[in-house]
Amino acid sequence: MRRRALSIGATAALALGRPMIRKLLAVAVVVLLAGCGQQGPTTVAATSHPRSATPTTPSTAAPLASPVAASLSVTDPTGKQLTLERVPERIVCLTGLCDDLLVELGLVPTATTTPKLLSRPDYLGESGAKVPVIPGGFGGEDVVEIAQAEPDLVIGLAGVHDQLRAAVEKFALLWIVEVKSHEDSIAYLRALAALTGRGAQQADAENRFRSKLATGLADSRAKGLDDIPVLAMYGGSSVGVNTTDDVLGGFLSQFFGYPWPSKGGGFETAQAYGIEEILAGAPQVIFVQSFAFGGAKPVSETYREHPVWKRIPAVASGKVFEVQPELWASGRGTRAFGLILEEALAKAAG
Repeated sequence: MRRRALSIGATAALALGRPMIRKLLAVAVVVLLAGCGQQGPTTVAATSHPRSATPTTPSTAAPLASPVAASLSVTDPTGKQLTLERVPERIVCLTGLCDDLLVELGLVPTATTTPKLLSRPDYLGESGAKVPVIPGGFGGEDVVEIAQAEPDLVIGLAGVHDQLRAAVEKFALLWIVEVKSHEDSIAYLRALAALTGRGAQQADAENRFRSKLATGLADSRAKGLDDIPVLAMYGGSSVGVNTTDDVLGGFLSQFFGYPWPSKGGGFETAQAYGIEEILAGAPQVIFVQSFAFGGAKPVSETYREHPVWKRIPAVASGKVFEVQPELWASGRGTRAFGLILEEALAKAAG
């Protein structure tokens, strides 16, 4: 087994997202996981730092990004110093952001926990389905399987994978990532590009993404979508709303009317909007991430005959869209945000 020759300074920061959605995501990831194995370093052709406290509204002009210089020492968006002794060739992804970054840089994970994201046609397609999958629950992945993949670097999610550090760092560096806005996603893209020597791919991906943001903002304003109330919600055994302090809700609020602030009162209540409260917000378009397993119905089907649900403008006009959780809930990189924006704008305008 390849031993690590890596070091990292500082500890992980606060967790990404609310526990409510993390519980739903945990169930989703367990169901999506299947198989295991090893894969050597692979490349694919690229296809189409300080944190801000609030989402940054994209400009209608897309400035050109420059390739980052290769470096074995970088500072990530949380201010954490990351130092490697050699370029990482085998990277295991425990979070969808990692998979997204690698695909944007023209690389393939050695192993993953989000195979449905990787196998999307706008990611790796059929080749993504061949990437070995690390078994185990979200935050409780099988460390033995991670070790057998012989990684140089393991990338996990803040607030979820911190607990694996002691075990993982016996054989590889664990890089804990945290995204609070799409600018963080860009910063992580640049950091990983520096570590892997993929500056050209980073500049291409960053420019493509910033162009999508600028085009999306102009399109939203031209069609008056920036004024219509839009809602992104999720559900399984209960429902919740991606509020404006949530990374997805904050992102969508830059392109649409988005009257869904955090309710406060602690993590368990901040996103707990009831059907009556959703009616009061009068969304004209709703995007639903359904975590429905074991034959359970999607959220829109579960509430189809609910008398209050039927009065919501988006429901009455047939503009409730079930979206794929692997992209909308797991994808937090530049590719995912670009695809989410394109899908949201097309469906809202349709």
